[in-house]
This record gives sequence, structure tokens and C-alpha cells, in this order.
Amino acid sequence: MAPQHFLVVAFPGQGHINPARALAERLARATPGARVTLSASVSAHRRMFPSLASPDDEVHDGAISYVPYSDGYDHGFSLFAGDGDEAQRYVEAFGRVGRETFAAVLDRLAARGRPVTCVVYAMLMWWAAEVARERGVPRALYWIQPATMLAVYYHYFHGYERLVTEHAAEPGFTVSMPGPPPPMAIRDLPSFFTNLTDRRLVAAFGDIRRTFQQLDLDVDSSSSAGGSRQPMVLVNTVEELETMALASVPGLDVFPVGPAVVSLFTEGESGTSGTAAAVGDLFEHDENGYMEWLDTKPARSVVYVSFGSMAAVSKRQKDELKRGLAASGRPYLWVVRNNNRGDGFDDAGDERGMVVGWCDQVRVLSHPAVGCFVTHCGWNSTLETVACGAPVVAVPQWSDQDTNARLVVQWGIGVRAATDVDRVLDAEELARCLELIMGDREEGAAIRASSAAWKAKLQQAIAAGGSSGLNLRTFLDQFANDA
Repeated sequence: MAPQHFLVVAFPGQGHINPARALAERLARATPGARVTLSASVSAHRRMFPSLASPDDEVHDGAISYVPYSDGYDHGFSLFAGDGDEAQRYVEAFGRVGRETFAAVLDRLAARGRPVTCVVYAMLMWWAAEVARERGVPRALYWIQPATMLAVYYHYFHGYERLVTEHAAEPGFTVSMPGPPPPMAIRDLPSFFTNLTDRRLVAAFGDIRRTFQQLDLDVDSSSSAGGSRQPMVLVNTVEELETMALASVPGLDVFPVGPAVVSLFTEGESGTSGTAAAVGDLFEHDENGYMEWLDTKPARSVVYVSFGSMAAVSKRQKDELKRGLAASGRPYLWVVRNNNRGDGFDDAGDERGMVVGWCDQVRVLSHPAVGCFVTHCGWNSTLETVACGAPVVAVPQWSDQDTNARLVVQWGIGVRAATDVDRVLDAEELARCLELIMGDREEGAAIRASSAAWKAKLQQAIAAGGSSGLNLRTFLDQFANDA
């Protein structure tokens, strides 16, 4: 019998590739003898392997192989760099060219004697599920946002779209879906539901809709064949964090296997691969010695600031952050991406702080000197800060980040900062939030205690015998029984 071959396919963004790589690593460790391949776009593949003589070739690194597909934009594309027309052109090419070249990836792997036995398609990669279905290849969705978002989108597309759309301009209107309690305000739902004028978001939202359409097709095909197997969904979350949300999605077989961060896992899954050390990020890490700088600071004294890998932070926001950090009087480590510095922003002038272009975020958040994380609340950053026990000032910008910020407050690990109509956090509000979390107030002490408690729960989940490893094993056993 041929060995299992898992093909994990991801959208070409840092926040998508990171959890895909982590899952590929864990699949390789949990299934000795199986093959695991990760497929990202040509542009991402070239950035992960910049020294390749032929940058589009397949790469073998330990137990993981890397094979690129093309999305039609082999030199890369940024959603926020262009206008709505450009975003629509990208989405069209992504679906058409991605589908064609992914089918070719499956053909090449089969021709090399390594036929794929399971396609694990991350969110947005709807056409990978479509190609797999046409070829009779088993498939599973990899949902890289919280289970709460999975439930919200599921119910939005299954009966609640009209209600939400009718009240999209009412931030305080609450929606009671059959899932995450308590009822959620419009302001806490994805920005795709409420920002109906930004054509870039409208274009991107189409791929989320198509992802759920693929799940519906799998439900329909299973029912028409007289089967009882529900579509399988791996979720980058932790069972203990989102128990109620995980139970609120009917018709799907959901497996919480997060947090998808390779360096956090010690559960003892079999095998080794070493991929994390060899494969580069899409952004080059700064060489300014930030970890050594952190070593010189007292415990819980440093403010860490990062707004992620995708959105461009405006000059006005950077100026406000700079003023607020200075007003706080605390040392800070601030990530300002090199591709977000072309607006004349000056990061010099405050000896208490260090500004870097990119860093190893998990190492930073794990450092005892870090006392607070000012974050956009992307899900990767949110999970990492929970796992590392760093309290949060949440400054959500778009997509799932409003919902993630709500979870941060619900779990008691941080505060959501007030922002203006343009989502800009002003200096005074930043200083207020930092004092609340890092100062001597009772509310800050409670947040720090809650952060430490959730960190301990996540450590239990990822330890040997914890829920994350057990859920991954259940998925693998069910898949093997169905194969």
C-alpha cells in the first residue's frame, strides 16, 4: 500500500503560510512514513527559498517538500497596494490560474510516484477543494481563524446574511446566531459584513464565500451518496479556548488542533523534520540584536508593538503610536515593516525604544521583559500572545480582527483600545491603555493573572496527551479509516 501523502495548500500571505507550515510539520511528526508537501504561490516560494538556483523548483527539506502553484502574479500582490479594480483582477487570476496550476501540481506529484491521498486546503483556497473533488481525492479544510469566526461565517451564509446586511450601519445592533454566546454586536463581526464600499474587501470576501460553498458541496455529495461522513475541518484554535463555538457548527466534523506555532509544541509527536529552521519567512528578520536588547530590560517592563504582515499602517497612526509610546515612559520594541516606511516616517529620537523591520514574534512574546502587546489582533498574533501569556492592547483593523479583539476581552487578557472613524489609535488612548495593563491598578493585575492562567491552559493543551495532539490523532485515525 502506498504511503499517505498530505498536500497542504495555502494562500500567499505570511499570516496564511505560517499556520500552514506549522500544520505540515505536525502532520509529518504524527505520521511517520507519510509524505507531506506544502504548496504556496510562486511569489511566496521564491521568498521562502531566495537562494535557489531555479526558484520555482520543488524543494525537499527534512520530512516536508515544497511545490509552488501560480496565482498569476508570480512577482507578488498586496491587497492594500492597489485599488478595487486591481483587487478584482487578482481574484479572477487567483481562481483561474491557481486552479490550473494546482491541478498540474497534483499531476506532477503523481507522475513522480507520490500521488496525493489528502488535500488540506487552507481558507480561501476553494479551487484546491474543487480540483480534489473532481479527481476523487479526499480533502479537509484548514480554518486558520478562530472557531468563533468559522461559526459566524457558517451561520451568515446559512440564514443570517440578510439580517446582518440590513443592519450593517448599526454598530450596536446585536445578532443572535446559533453559536458563540452571548449575542454579537455588528461592530464585533468581520469587516467584510459591514464595509460594503471598499471594493478590495468585496473582492477578497468572494473567496471566503466560495470556501463555504465547497463545504456545502461536500455535504451535498455525501448525502446524495448515502454516506454519513461530514466534511472535515481542522481549526487553528485550542479546544479549551472555544468549546462553545466548536460545538455550534452543524454538519461539519471539526478538529481543534492549534495553536499552529511549531516552536510551541512539545507533545512528543513522532519523527523530526527541522523545517522551521531552514525555511525563510516572507519578511527578512531584523539583525539589530533585539533579543539581546530585551535581555537588558526588567521583567514585564517592555511594550511590544506590531500590526502584522499585511495591512499598511498610515503615517498618522505611526506618529500617534510614537507619541503615545514616548508618553508612557516605558521601553518599547516596535515592528515597522520595511515595506511600510516609504511615507517619511522618522523612527529616531527616543532612546527608550527600538524599531525593527521584522522579528521572531514568538521569541519576543516569550521573553520575560515583555509586559504588553499592542496588536492588530490578527489570529496568529492573538493565539501567540495567549500561548505566551502577554497581556494585550487590541487595535483591530479589518477582517476577523474585531471578533478576535472581542475574544481578548472575553478571556480577560486585555483591553480593546478606542479608535477614531479611520481606525486610528491616538497617543493619549494608547498611554491610558498601557498604564491600565502595566501599572499598579487592580484591573491590570487581573488581566495579568488571567493571561498567566490561559497560558497554563494552552501549555496543557499542547503537551503530551493534551487536547491539541489528541484531536489531530483523531482526525488522522478517521481519515485512515475512510481511505
